[in-house]
Amino acid sequence: MDRKVEPRLKVSVPGRICLFGEHQDYLGLPVITAAIDLRITVESVQQQAPEIYLSLPDIAEEEQFSVSREAEYQRARDYFRSVYNQLYRGGYRLSHGLRAEVRGNIPINSGTSSSSALCVAWTRTLMEWVHHPQKDDALTVARLAHQAEVVEFREPGGMMDHIASALGGVQYIEFLPDVRAQRLPSISGYFILGDSREPKDTVGVLARAKEPLMRALKKIAARTPEFQLLRATPRELERYRELLDRDEYRLCLAALSNRDLTLTARDLFLRAGLTPEKLGEMLNALQKILREELRVSTPKIDRLIAAALEAGALGGKINGSGGGGCMFVYTKDSPERVAEAIRREGGVPYILRVGEGVQVERGND
Repeated sequence: MDRKVEPRLKVSVPGRICLFGEHQDYLGLPVITAAIDLRITVESVQQQAPEIYLSLPDIAEEEQFSVSREAEYQRARDYFRSVYNQLYRGGYRLSHGLRAEVRGNIPINSGTSSSSALCVAWTRTLMEWVHHPQKDDALTVARLAHQAEVVEFREPGGMMDHIASALGGVQYIEFLPDVRAQRLPSISGYFILGDSREPKDTVGVLARAKEPLMRALKKIAARTPEFQLLRATPRELERYRELLDRDEYRLCLAALSNRDLTLTARDLFLRAGLTPEKLGEMLNALQKILREELRVSTPKIDRLIAAALEAGALGGKINGSGGGGCMFVYTKDSPERVAEAIRREGGVPYILRVGEGVQVERGND
C-alpha cells in the first residue's frame, strides 16, 4: 500500500535595513527600506492532531498549542500564539493541525527586523494553510503581523519593518493619510551589516529620542491643532520655539532634516539620479543626525562605521533604533575588505545584497 503524500509548505521572509527615515515611522513620516538576503524560513506540514507543533532548532526550543481556540500566552512577546490569535479573531480557521520548523540567519535584537520577519513568515504560513482569498495581499499580511507583534503587546513601533519584510526590495513607505508603499529601483553594490554585539538600549533610546519629541508635538498641537510635521518647515517651527525646551526643539528640527533627506532620496531614486557616491554621502548625513541630534549612536558603532569608511565604504549609519545593535555601510565593490575592517574593530560583519519579499514554495514529502 502506497504511503500518503502530504503537502509541504515553505515560507521565507527577509530582514531589512532602513536606508532613510530612522525614527520617523512612529511620527507618521515616510521611510525608505531595503530588504536583505538574510531570512527567516518556516517549513510546515499538516497533521491530523488539532495542534500546532513548532520546532525551533536555532534556539533549541519547542512550542505547542491547540487550534481549536485562542491560545493562552506563555511568555512576554509570545509571537507564535499572538499571530495565531489575530487570525483566529479575524475568522481564519485551520481545519487541521500543523508541524513546523523555524530557522533563520537574521541577527537577533540588532535592528535588522528579526522579530517582525518572524511574525510576517508565520502569518503568511497560517494564511496559506487556510486558503483565505486575501493570502496574496502583502499589506494584509504586514498589517496582521504588526497587530500581533506590536499592538497585541502594547509595544512601541510602527509598520515599517513588517511592510519591508512582506514586500521586499527597496520601498518608499508613507503612513499618512493611509499606509502606502512604492517600489523603488534596486541598488547595485553591497551593504555590509556590522553587528556591534552591544545589547540595544531600547528604553534609553526612547527616553532620549522619542519621548521629548512626542511631548513637543503635543504642546504644538494644543496651540495649533492643524500643525503637521509632514509639511512643516524650520521657519514654521520657529513660531513655537518659546513653547519647547532645548531638547524638544532640537529633536523637532532633526525630524524635519531626517524627513527632507528621505524625500530627496526618493526623488533621486525615481530620477535614476542616486549615484553610489551620492547614496554614501546621504547615508553619512543621516548618521550625523542620528549621532549628534537624536544621540542614539554609541562609541563602538561610531568606530565600526569609521573603520568601514577608511576601508573604502562610501557611507553608513546605525540600523534600527540605535543604542547598540547593528550599523551598516554601502560600497560599490571590495565588500570583503570592508567586512574585515568591521571585524577588526570587534563587530560581526555580514555581506548583503537587496533581497526579495515573501517567497512561498509548495511541494510534497
